Amino acid sequence: MVAEVVTAHLTGSLALLADAGHMLTDSAGLVMALVAAHLSTRPATDRSTWGLKRVEVLAAAAQAGILAIVGVLVAVRAVTDLASPPQVASAGMLIMGAAGLAANLLSLLVLAPYREGSLNTRAAFLEVLNDALGSVGVLAAAGVIWATGWTRADAVASLLIAVLIAPRALRLLREAASVLLELTPAELDLGQVREHMESVEHVEEVHDLHAWTVATGLPVLTAHVVVRDQCLRDGHAPRILHALQDCVTGHFPVRVEHATFQLEPAGHREHEHLAH
Repeated sequence: MVAEVVTAHLTGSLALLADAGHMLTDSAGLVMALVAAHLSTRPATDRSTWGLKRVEVLAAAAQAGILAIVGVLVAVRAVTDLASPPQVASAGMLIMGAAGLAANLLSLLVLAPYREGSLNTRAAFLEVLNDALGSVGVLAAAGVIWATGWTRADAVASLLIAVLIAPRALRLLREAASVLLELTPAELDLGQVREHMESVEHVEEVHDLHAWTVATGLPVLTAHVVVRDQCLRDGHAPRILHALQDCVTGHFPVRVEHATFQLEPAGHREHEHLAH
């Protein structure tokens, strides 16, 4: 990356600088992800009842912000260079672009056997693939400049790299915002969950049903469950709780193992003053 930045300065190539910025943000994101993964293993305390599991979400949001800034800066500079193209030394671009592509292809070969594994390894594979496409853009621009002298090709390649950055930044921002705003997991239909819970024997109604994600792989759910009055007296409550837990852990795409159910008689709702 340092060599790419130096070469970008010497050759006047924005595409090389954009590619270096892309690789730098990927490397920084990997470091942040590793630190966040370590912090998220810390045990829960009375003050941090979930531990530090949400640190990974903050790290993803930070990485998305950095990616967005890099993408915008590259796009703005590329538009300027399209209007007034600078002189670009194509030979240095070709050499460094080829070196960057070779490094990315080597990384792809290393990651290829694991690309169907965890989310982290799949994300890493896609990030390196994006970097490789950026290097291809640099090589293509250098070839065009060398063959035709059309230096605007450097700005076009820079815009391509900005376009490669944008979807990933938006995806990370959307996923982080979904967790931080405590939105219902996308794969979980609360209408279907409510319907399934209300089909449990002795359950009359389900209200104040909430589901959100604390961190990756940790969905939670809470609900107030109205049951027949006699169920709270004749010992049916444990069986109802077991059935409700089975409902949210085994019947939907999102397996919710951390669920809290409040069993209550029919008349209890009038004592609940908070609007949910």
